[in-house]
Amino acid sequence: MDGTASKQRLRLGLVDGDGIGPEVVASARRVVDEALAAAGSPAAEWIALPMGRRAIEEFGTALPEFTLEGLAGTDGWILGPHDNASYPPEHRIAPGGAIRRHFGLYANIRPAQAFPGIRAVAGDIDLVIVRENSEGFYADRNMAVGSGEFCPTPDIALSVGLVTRAACERIAHEAFRLAATRRKQVTIVHKANVLPLTMGLFRDTCHAVAREYPGIAVDDEHVDAAAAHLVRSPGDYDVLVTENLFGDILSDLAAQLAGSLGTAASLNSSADRAMAQAVHGAAPDLAGHNRANPVALHLSAAMLLRWLADRRELPALARAADRVDRAVAATFAAGIATADLGGLASTAEFTEQVIARVHHR
Repeated sequence: MDGTASKQRLRLGLVDGDGIGPEVVASARRVVDEALAAAGSPAAEWIALPMGRRAIEEFGTALPEFTLEGLAGTDGWILGPHDNASYPPEHRIAPGGAIRRHFGLYANIRPAQAFPGIRAVAGDIDLVIVRENSEGFYADRNMAVGSGEFCPTPDIALSVGLVTRAACERIAHEAFRLAATRRKQVTIVHKANVLPLTMGLFRDTCHAVAREYPGIAVDDEHVDAAAAHLVRSPGDYDVLVTENLFGDILSDLAAQLAGSLGTAASLNSSADRAMAQAVHGAAPDLAGHNRANPVALHLSAAMLLRWLADRRELPALARAADRVDRAVAATFAAGIATADLGGLASTAEFTEQVIARVHHR
């Protein structure tokens, strides 16, 4: 295989997960395949790998070692939702978090945008939350061994939050590089008034990085003020950068302001790896009923294609991503949606409508 053919060859991982995962992952795969074909890109080679309850039943673990090895051999992957709260007690560690940690996926990019045709609390919202994904107050990610939560006695519980200058610097660079492609504004979200050492380090490091981007406007807000500001005037924001826990909470708020968690996409990435993952959970009550909303994973997959396009200099992948985004928006604008958004379309029907529009110019 020559260098050009090797560069264009696309190997994508596919991990179904639990609940509605198999349905929405299959939908996203079909949409990506059609978008790649419409954009003139070679077809993707899909590598299906197990995770979650089915993996526990078949292999005795929610995240088999060969799944991690398989993902390492791909260019990127689509991860379905998991329902680790329902796993047997000895398997309760979230496999998605374990994957992020294994591959060092330190950036969690979560856009929130209102769509014409979908009722939104804030019709002018169009922002991106850049969430530090490797430390902060998430106990499963901030210790080399074990968890950042401790119980010295059954009646006392402690939690350790981790903030390092290096992690703050790299997530700040992600935010400022992204803002340069948008409206050139970054808001640093923190809580340095009550956590002056950890959140003060986060805030001050982000401001230091900002000096390397003189064309980007920068300000900072306490997380509680930012939450109120988001509800009052979400259109004021462009890119928000924050630590793990705050980013998780604010991105769910932003998604609801934009219409629904069902449209909330995200990308987990490092400098050389990326994983598309919807913000929503496994919704086991909807599993198998052809009622799940696949949009969040459609849009997450488009983010993955755009990330790959930038790093591999393959414009066809960016064109495919654009086709997915436009097709989803056009489907909503035509009044077609799943039940969670007030529509009548099944998962399969909505997928077919998006695919039809992927081929529109």
